[in-house]
Formats: sequence, structure tokens, C-alpha cells
Amino acid sequence: MMMIPSKIFSLLQVFTILYLLTVTFASIEEATALLKWKTSFKNQNNFLLASWKPKSNACRDWYGVICFNGKVSKLNIRNTSVIGTLDGFPFSSLPFLEYLEISMNYFSGTIPPEIGKLTNLIYLDLSNNQISGTIPTQIGSLAKLQILHIFDNHLNGFIPEKIGHLRSLTELDLSSNTLDGSIPTSLRNLTNLSLLNLYKNNLSGSIPAEIGYLRSLTDLCLNRNSLNGSIPASLGSLNSLSILHLSSNYLTGSIPEEVGYLRFLTDLRLNDNFLNGSIPASLGNLNNLTILHLHDNHLSGPIPEKIGYLRSLVGLSLKNNSLNGSIPTSLGNLTKLTLLYLYENQLSGFIPEEIGCLRFLTDLRLNGNSLNGSIPASLGNLTNLYDLHLSNNSLYGSIPATLGNLRNLHVLSLNNNNLIEEIPSAICNLTSLVILYLSRNHLKGKILQCLGNISALQYVIMSHNNLSGELHPSICNLKSLHILDLGRNNLKGTIPQCFGNMSGHLEVLDMQHNNLSGTLPTTFRARALRSFNLHGNKLKGKIPQSLVNCKKMQVLDLGDNHLNDIFPVWLGTLPKLRVLSLRLNKLHGPIRTLGSENMFLELRMLDISSNAFTENLPTSLFQHLKAMRTIDPSMVAPRYGYYQDTVAVVSKGLEFEVVRILFLYITIDLSNNKFEGNIPSIMGDLIALRVLNLSHNGLQGHIPPSLGRLSSVESLDLSSNHLVGEIPAQFASLTSLEVLNLSYNHLEGCIPQGNQFQTFENNSYIGNDGLRGFPLSKGCGSDDNDSESEKTDTGSELDEESNSEFLNDFWKAALMGYGSGLCIGLSIIYVMISTGKPIWFARIIVELEHKIMMGRRKKQRKQRSYRRSK
Repeated sequence: MMMIPSKIFSLLQVFTILYLLTVTFASIEEATALLKWKTSFKNQNNFLLASWKPKSNACRDWYGVICFNGKVSKLNIRNTSVIGTLDGFPFSSLPFLEYLEISMNYFSGTIPPEIGKLTNLIYLDLSNNQISGTIPTQIGSLAKLQILHIFDNHLNGFIPEKIGHLRSLTELDLSSNTLDGSIPTSLRNLTNLSLLNLYKNNLSGSIPAEIGYLRSLTDLCLNRNSLNGSIPASLGSLNSLSILHLSSNYLTGSIPEEVGYLRFLTDLRLNDNFLNGSIPASLGNLNNLTILHLHDNHLSGPIPEKIGYLRSLVGLSLKNNSLNGSIPTSLGNLTKLTLLYLYENQLSGFIPEEIGCLRFLTDLRLNGNSLNGSIPASLGNLTNLYDLHLSNNSLYGSIPATLGNLRNLHVLSLNNNNLIEEIPSAICNLTSLVILYLSRNHLKGKILQCLGNISALQYVIMSHNNLSGELHPSICNLKSLHILDLGRNNLKGTIPQCFGNMSGHLEVLDMQHNNLSGTLPTTFRARALRSFNLHGNKLKGKIPQSLVNCKKMQVLDLGDNHLNDIFPVWLGTLPKLRVLSLRLNKLHGPIRTLGSENMFLELRMLDISSNAFTENLPTSLFQHLKAMRTIDPSMVAPRYGYYQDTVAVVSKGLEFEVVRILFLYITIDLSNNKFEGNIPSIMGDLIALRVLNLSHNGLQGHIPPSLGRLSSVESLDLSSNHLVGEIPAQFASLTSLEVLNLSYNHLEGCIPQGNQFQTFENNSYIGNDGLRGFPLSKGCGSDDNDSESEKTDTGSELDEESNSEFLNDFWKAALMGYGSGLCIGLSIIYVMISTGKPIWFARIIVELEHKIMMGRRKKQRKQRSYRRSK
């Protein structure tokens, strides 16, 4: 063994000691600079950075600091909850820094241009912070940079062209900011780039064709921007591409055939654009594809048969397009599929039996098409199915009992089809079912008692069918039930008393338009009930005062029943009540309000028409209607998913069903009662009204001019009362008015002109003999039609004396005919006609006919009033 001279050995020891010193101790300048930066943090007590102390070894002891050759080369303080900025970062003092990781903190402020001094930087991650401002152009000086992540910040402005100088870059992620402008074409220089994420910004312009030069790209995500133009065919050159996300932009044109050349593609999302044309058959070549999302575009034509070749596919979404033709049977080959969305297209034909082969399917949605035929029994094989949506088609036949095999099913939606027969009892096997939606079919038979055993049920919607029989108390066992809609069926019998106790969790109870009888449940508990609709049944008795406990009640419709009670003024204490309909019952008596000012404050629809209410209109009630006193154009009706409140109203002479009513339709209907006295002028303060109907009462006095302030009113009906005086001139300012009915009163004077009054016809004013002006034949003083009217009235140039004599003789003849017999009277009239003027006779006959018709109408109204009072 060779001996090392002692001098050389001593030198080696010295060099070793010096090397160890340089390796283990960062320069004083670097440590001091980092400590100075730390003092700018707002949370000085950060426990992870507690090791950063002046007298400690930065390379050995400091959290997140790694040195090489005595210089700081790596700084990683990711997810350390630091609150600070980059303004004091020692860019000049860390010339050997290669790795800077400060993501998932609370850094704010801007990126200083001094970042360009970190010329040895290979890795830079500033993501998941609150950094704002623009990306400095100096970042283009970082020639060695391979990873650049600044996603999930608040950056704005353009992407600098100089980023294209970073030729070593392999990952560029600027996603989830507010960057705008176009995508720089200089990115074509980044030939080593494997990941380009620019999604969730405000980028505009077209997708540069030059991106097709980036042959190393595996991930390209430009989704959720404002990009327009067509998809470049050059993207078909990205042979290594695995993920292509271009969704949620404004892209147009067709899907390039070249996309089908990307054989390594696993995830293709082009959804939520304006793409048109057909789905290229070449997509059937993408054998590795697991996700294909083309939904929410304008695609047309059939679904290519070759889509069934994509045997790796897990998710297929083609919804909300204009695809037509039948569902390819080849989809039965997609045995790994878990999600199949074909809804809201124009697909026709049968549902293929082969869909039943997709054993891993959890979500199947074919709703909103024109599919016909029966529901395949093979769907009962999809035992992993969670959601099944077949609604809004033309499916017929019965519900297959095999659906009872779907024990994991949460949603069964078959509404709006032509399904017949009874609901199979096997449905009760679906013990995980949350939503059962069978409305608008032709289903018959009784409601299954066993539904009460499905404890998870929250929505039961079976309206618009032919279901019959009585309600079974077992429904009250559904302790999770939120919505029960059995409206428009043929149900009969009484409402079980336990239904009133369900209101502790029930939000909607709708059984309108059935044949239910008996009285309402007497006990209602509070909390959740917001909509209660029993319109159009045969219920009798009183309105239970326990409803006052339902403090969340928004809609109460008990109209068209046989309820016999006084006005339930106590309902005014319900703080959220927006709709109250008690029309077509046997309610009676005057309307009195409580002393409290907090009455009916949110009410937007009040319909108590066709009852027997008496005395004056309730002025005190109108004083409380706060929601009708203001117009809020921004108000939007709420959506409640599977259920929308509906109420039948009469407007513009027609009865119709109003949907989404709670905010948008503001109306008062007090017609067909026995109200009397004057119309309160305070009603003019209800400026949000769209419909006001006070017809067929005994109202008297003048029409208050204050009604001219109802600027939103579309239908105003004051007909068949005893109103007198002139039509207020203020009515001419009601520019929203479409229907006006003032007929059969005692109004007189000139009809206001201009605006909407030019559109109303004679029937708006019939039965008011004193009215003049357009559109009536009687003109006003300034009416151009006066002379023509006078000519018509005189007929020919007869002198007034002969006219008077003729009229006197006519009435004598008429009285003689009445007293001496019809034949004598007619004979005398015949003689007079032969010597008189037949034109005058015709005119008088018309006047007599009008008087007779008026008498008949008054008699009919009295008879109707008599029948209602019985």
C-alpha cells in the first residue's frame, strides 16, 4: 500500500473542512436576505418557519431550504399558510436558486419584474395564491425553466409573447386566472412542452394552428375561455396527446376528422360550444378513449355506429344537441360505461335492448327525445344504476316489473310519456329510491300502499294520470318526504288526518283536481310546508286554523271546493304567504282584518272570487299588501327542481294555469261576490298589479282616478256593477293594459282616447248608455264622426214634428196591442207602417231589442246570485 506524504494529507484535510463548511452553511447574504423577506410576512408566528433564525444553519436547520455547494438551490414552503407578498423576495441574492415552490399559501400583490434575475431557475410554482397583476415579460429570461405553474391566482392582462422564449419548458399552467387577449403564436417554439393548461380564463380569439407543432403535448386544456373560430385541423398532428379539453368556449364549425387520428387520446371534451355538423365517424378509432363529452352544441345527424367500438369508454355525453335517428345498438358493446347522456336531442325509434348489457352503468339519461316503443325489460339488468331518466318521450306500454331489480336506484323519472296500466308493485323493491317521477302518463289503478315502506323517498310526483281509489295512511310513514304531488287524478275519499302531521317535513302537498271529499285535516304542524294545493275537489267544512302554524307557507290554494266559512283573516299572519286562492267556495260574510300591521305583507296573488262575501271592499286589507306596492324588475321566480307551483287564475276573460307564480304574477280577483259601496282609492297604490277583477258585484260610486296609477296592469275588469260617472282620464296612461271591461254599469261621458284605448272594442263598454266616443257610434263634441252619426240617426230629411207624431202613435199602438190583444196591436202597427216610414220603425225595434236584452241579463244575474246564496 502506497503511503501518502504528510503534507499532501494535511492539504486534503484542509480542503475537506473547507468543502464541508461551504456545503453546510449558506452564505450570510442569502440567509440574511431570506430572514428580511420573512419579516414582511403578516403571520410571524408561523410554526413551520419558526426554524428560520439568525444564528441557525440555514442549509441544515431551516424548513424548506436546501443548499448545494453552500448556495441555496431549492426553496419549498408549499402549503405553509404564509400571508405575504413577493415584493421583498431576495431575487438578486439567490442567483443559484433552481427550485422555487411557494404554492398553496396566501401570497398577494404582483409578480415583481426582478423574477427575471433567477436565471438558473428550473422549477417555478406560484399556484394557489392570491397574486394579481400581469405576468412580467422578464419571465421570458428564465431560459432554463422547465416547469411554470401560476394557476389559481388573480392574474390579468395578456400572456406575454416572450413566454415563447422558454424553449426548455415542459409544463405551462396558467389556468384559473382572469387572463385575456389571444393565445400567443410564439408558444409554437415550446417544442418540449407536454402540458399546456390555459383553462378558466378570459382568453379570446382563435386557437392558433401553430399549437399543432407541439408534438410532445400530452395535455391540452383551453376550456372555459371565450375562444372562437373553428378547431384547427392541425391538432390532429399531436400524436402524443392524451387529454384534449376545449369545452365551454364559443367554437364554431364542425369537429375535424383529424381529431380521430389521436390514437392515444383518453379524454376528449368539446362540450358547451357552438359546433355543428355531424359527429365524425373517425372518432370510432380512438380505442383508448375513456371520456367523450360533445354535449351542449348544435351537432346533428345520427350517432355514428362506430362510437360503439370505443370499448374503453366510461363516460359518453351527447346531450343537448340536435342528433336524430335511432340509438345505435352498438352502444351495447361499451361494457365499461358508467354514464350515458343522450337526453334533449331528436332521437327516435326504440330504446335498444342492448342497453341492458351495460352492467356498470350508474347514470342513464335518454329523456327529452322522441323515443317510442316500450321500456325494455332488459334495463332491469342494470343493477348498479343510480339514475334512470326516460321522461319526455313517447314511450308506451306498461312499466316493466324488472325495474324492481334496480335496488341501488335513487331517481326513477318516467314522466311525460304514454305509459299505461297500473304501477307495478315491484317498484316497492327500490328501497334506495329518493325521487319517483311518473306524472303526465295514463297510469291507472290505486296508489301502492307499499310506497310507505320506501323510507328514503323525498319526491313522489304522480300528477296528471288516471290514478283512482282512496289515499292510504301508509303514505304518512314517509318521514323523509319533501314533495307529494298527486294532482289531476281520480282519487276519491277523505284525506287521512295524518297528512296534517306530515307538514313537519313535507314542503309541498298538491292534490288538486281530484274527487276528494270530507273535511280538511284539523291539525297541521309547523316548519316545512310551503305549498298546499287542494284546488278542484269536493271538500267541505271550515278552513283549519292550525294552518297558521305553517310559518313557511307560500302558496295556499283551496279554490273550487265546497268550503263553508268566513274569510280566514288569521292567514295574514303567515309571514311568507304569497298566493292565496279561495275562489269558488261557499265563503261568506264581510272581510275584516286584524289590528296588526303585519298582515299579508308578502301576498302577490289574492283570489276570493265566486263566493258570497258582503259589505264594503276591505280597505284595511289593501293597506297591508306591501308586496303589491313596489315593482322589482329584477325579481325572478325561484326554481324547486322537480316541482313548480301552479295556480288557476282568470285573466283577460280566460281561465288558465300560471306556472312559476310566486313572484311574477301579481293579481287581485274579488269578482262574483256581493261586495257593495265604493272602490277604495287606496287600490291605486297597488302599482305592481297585473290583473284586477272586481266584476259582478254591487259596487257603486265613481271609478277612483287613482286606478290610473296601476302602470303594470294588463287586465282590468270592473264590469257588471253600479258604477257611475265618467271613465277617469288617467286611464289613458295605462300603457300595459291589454283587456278592459267596464260593461254593464251606469258610466257616461267621453271615453278617453290614445294609447291602449285605440285597441278596445265595443264590448268593453256595452251596457253603459251614457258613454260616447270611439269605438262607440255615439261621438263626443270633438269627434269627427258626429255629423255622420247625426245623419244616421235622422235617416232622411223628416221634420221634427212628423218624427214626434210618429213616435207618439207608435207607442200608442204598442200599448193598444198589449192591452187589447196582440193581433189588434199588430194590425194597428201594420196600418201605421203602411202609411209611415219603415226606417223609423226598424230603428225603434233595435232600441226595444236592446232594452229587452238588458232586462234579460239583469234577470239572469239575479237568478245566479240567488242560486249562489242558497
